[in-house]
Amino acid sequence: MGVAGPFPGYAGRPPGPVMDRDEADRALARLGAEHEAIETSLLALQDHAGRRLLEGADLTGVTKERWAVTEQRITLLWGYFDAYAGAIDRAREIRARRRYPNRDDLLALTDLLRGQGVTVASGAGPSVTGPARLAERFTLEELVARMNELYARSLDMVVASDSVWSALPARIDLLAAELRRTRSLAHSVGVRPGEHPAGDDLESITHELTTLRAQVISDPLAFWLPGPGSAAPGGGRPDTARYDRAARALDDVRREIEAVLAVRQDAEQRLVHLRDVLSRADRTLAEARSARGEVLAKIAASEVPAVSGPPTVLQERLAAASEYRRHAQWHRLSPLLESLEREAEDELLRARESLTAVTAPLAVRAELRGRLDAYKAKVARHGLAEDPVLIERYDAARRMLWSAPCDLRVAAQAVLRYQEAVAELLHAHRPSPPEDRQGRP
Repeated sequence: MGVAGPFPGYAGRPPGPVMDRDEADRALARLGAEHEAIETSLLALQDHAGRRLLEGADLTGVTKERWAVTEQRITLLWGYFDAYAGAIDRAREIRARRRYPNRDDLLALTDLLRGQGVTVASGAGPSVTGPARLAERFTLEELVARMNELYARSLDMVVASDSVWSALPARIDLLAAELRRTRSLAHSVGVRPGEHPAGDDLESITHELTTLRAQVISDPLAFWLPGPGSAAPGGGRPDTARYDRAARALDDVRREIEAVLAVRQDAEQRLVHLRDVLSRADRTLAEARSARGEVLAKIAASEVPAVSGPPTVLQERLAAASEYRRHAQWHRLSPLLESLEREAEDELLRARESLTAVTAPLAVRAELRGRLDAYKAKVARHGLAEDPVLIERYDAARRMLWSAPCDLRVAAQAVLRYQEAVAELLHAHRPSPPEDRQGRP
């Protein structure tokens, strides 16, 4: 419910010359309008939803302290208003005595309307206004200013509390409902406290939301951030930092649960893929071991790296993953599958690198053989296949490359000598330019 703004300021002039009848009538009309505006604001504050909640709440902390002070202010505010209304009523009575007031009437009206003609007893709340006094005297202007101050402070406290209560508990309740759904889903896939980190997180979030809601209800002002430089009542916003942290934490847990659900949906397919990757790694390692024996038998003086055995640890972990799937332990299967997939791909890559390293000497021999045959074909195209030097060097290189064990270093030198002989012979048989044949310079 809205509350009216500050009371209108008193527009009267300071005590001075005695007012005449017209001045007194204008002042009384203005004061009557001000009286109605002040009464409307006070009644709106009295009926404000935030004030009613504060009256019925079991408050704690800073809200309890400020509400005790605010209650005194509101009580004092009504006391000031009663004194203000009484002064106006007395002024109206004096004015109503005669159609044309005499000088005594005008003096009394001037004192009431411009002087310190309002006396307020101090029993309405001296702790709010300062040291205790038996009574205080005000001008109507001073009294309106004092009421404005008390009203603004009281309204600020009420509006701030109501704003927090309007914003946070409903949001906390919605988040708690989402938390309950997430807990139920987590339980269905085996994510429980003490068994999975996400289950522990759900317990922590549940405790935080329960505590937060109780604190917001009992001490709303502890969750209020005043607006910088704002003097308007209720200037500021609710502090949602703890709520926001809980919401982000629940989002993280929800993503973790969704990942576990995804594992449940495609676990078998991923397990089949893992078996295939590990099987390919095993076959590749077996091929590398076989190739190593061949290399050691066929290649001499070559460093051939050793080949490791099959990844038995990964096979054991794969068997454990299958057991997790069989017993629907999805929360344990999820992280295991992720690590197994990475390690299986690494194992296959390692097996391929091992095969490449082991067969490297055979690849070098194959390259030398191919180069030797390519140069022999080139010689044949030029009609020089019967050259005895080429035949001798070709046969020497071929014997080295096709014999076991093959010394790759010596064989490479033999192929190089054959290449050099081919190059020299082709250069010698290259036809001379036409001008050289005709004897021209």
